[in-house]
Amino acid sequence: MTYQRRQPPNLLKQQLKLSSLIIPEYYAAHTAIWSGEYNEYLGDGGRGSLKSTFAATEVVLLVMRVPNIHAVVLRKVGSTLATSVWPEYNRVIDRMGIRHLWKQTKKPYTLTYIPTGQTIQFYGLDDPGKLKSIAVPFGYFGVMHFEEFDQYDGPEEIRNVEQSVFRGGPFSFSFKTFNSPAMARHWVNRYKREAKPKQFRHHTTYLTTPPEWLGPRFFDDAETLKQRDPVAYAHEYLGEVVGCGTAVFENLELRPITSEEIAGFDRRYYGLDFGWYPDPNHFGGMSYDHARQTVYIYEEHRAQKETDAQLAEAINRHLHDEIIGDSAANRSIATLRDLGFSRLRGCRKYAAHGGTSVTDGMKWLQSRAKIVIDPQRCPWTAREFSEYEYALDKKTGEVMPGFVDAANHSIDMTRYALEDVWQKRGVQNA
Repeated sequence: MTYQRRQPPNLLKQQLKLSSLIIPEYYAAHTAIWSGEYNEYLGDGGRGSLKSTFAATEVVLLVMRVPNIHAVVLRKVGSTLATSVWPEYNRVIDRMGIRHLWKQTKKPYTLTYIPTGQTIQFYGLDDPGKLKSIAVPFGYFGVMHFEEFDQYDGPEEIRNVEQSVFRGGPFSFSFKTFNSPAMARHWVNRYKREAKPKQFRHHTTYLTTPPEWLGPRFFDDAETLKQRDPVAYAHEYLGEVVGCGTAVFENLELRPITSEEIAGFDRRYYGLDFGWYPDPNHFGGMSYDHARQTVYIYEEHRAQKETDAQLAEAINRHLHDEIIGDSAANRSIATLRDLGFSRLRGCRKYAAHGGTSVTDGMKWLQSRAKIVIDPQRCPWTAREFSEYEYALDKKTGEVMPGFVDAANHSIDMTRYALEDVWQKRGVQNA
């Protein structure tokens, strides 16, 4: 992203200082936005984290300093504009001491930068026709702010809006601010896990906000909820994805696994779950730290309608590694062995002592201290582990026993890969 920055006209009553506009927690984000290296800010966090205030501040600064651009601020429901983003943007302008530089118009909601005529326009997406008809007297729309990002219908709606609004001009930047929904399978949480090359991600909480910005009552309420309902506190104030008590894996940690970490692993394990369509082939690589009881998953290959020959080519770098696959796929295993994967074998399945290879393997994974998954290297694995839940009885709403046999290809692959660890030592002791 390249653009020519300009200084605001000499109409300011005082020089704007970064420290008076945003709190230190956002300094790095501010630098990233103005670096020209990113075109999207994804800001999530709990109550009092100032994520919306920060976005509003940056939008105002961009309109003032980037020539010929206009901004559009969006809520899913138009009726919420008057009580959310509209007063928030006006508070930001007042706090910056630049009210004399901005004109207010309420039908439609518009802020106009008086020295140049550039605008910040406010719309709801419950009336798509309005958005299609928006226009500017000159220049182009270069900035968009999606407030309460999780309330939109999904990534397709977001893409359609961006493609409709961002047309022409060398500069474009999107702000997307929200509190993560509780359920891991919500589309926004998936959006968070899927890396984008020019996206700056930023998670914030009220704990980094100066107390004078929020007042003592805010902190008292937060502490009260923390003591009374820790799960609700974690979601509302810390912005955590807490689920609804049905998550199978509560020991997940999604983070980058560096090349240095991978190089230091003592032993590596590989698993393969076979499929065609809609079920995919899913191959994965991982390591296990016995001392820390931690699984590290750092490699995946996933494809639908993939022949055995194509699969062999895709994972050819593992030709001489031991790979454990689903023993039910005897023909595919035989074909791959003929293609040179001499150490590929089927997993050991059993049903004894009240357990099965599936339930024992799942319980072992659940009992680990951590399952660390790199969401950039392994997006599908991160998604399946994060979203895998117990089924609920439709009549009673109670959690049903057993594990759902759906959307679990990476999980099966992991069980296969590590079976020598947990089957030899036992579920509890490995």
